[in-house]
Amino acid sequence: MIKEIIVVEGKADISAVKRAVDAQVISTNGLGINDKIIRVIKKASKKKGIIILTDPDYPGKKIRNILSMEISNCKHAYIPRDKANKDGDIGVENASVQAIREALKNAKAEIYQGRQEFSNRDMVYYSLVGTENASKRRSLIGDELGIGYCSAKQFLKRLNSFGISREELEEAIVKIEQNEDKDG
Repeated sequence: MIKEIIVVEGKADISAVKRAVDAQVISTNGLGINDKIIRVIKKASKKKGIIILTDPDYPGKKIRNILSMEISNCKHAYIPRDKANKDGDIGVENASVQAIREALKNAKAEIYQGRQEFSNRDMVYYSLVGTENASKRRSLIGDELGIGYCSAKQFLKRLNSFGISREELEEAIVKIEQNEDKDG
């Protein structure tokens, strides 16, 4: 049983999460999220904590941002786009039981906003920006770290706000580079 309440976008997502884990789940009704739903989710966050698990697409990102601005003590779980895709339809409801469990296991809480472990210089150093394959590297490393895919600016913010250590980042880089070497 997961102690936190999992916040998803819709009814199909609730069904998918309940197939994967024993947990309470709340739906935002997609972009139909309103003040009443936000109040319910805030109350849940104070009582048990919440894990936001939205679709890895633009609406999911928008809902996640709305909730993050309203609720300070939430955790974030990310399913990689390729693990939430069924015939071009991207969503939590299309993810496997294993992908959902993995995302929830790797859920991360946002920590101190002023943390500046990483800078733009690090993004260049680790080839996460400014190279032909920077976007792909961010995607693979984001999946490995459990922080999802995003723009370079957002990736830097997530590294810092989720408390990722330099060691964790470098281990993820080594792992994806080893996989690239195996794949040719």
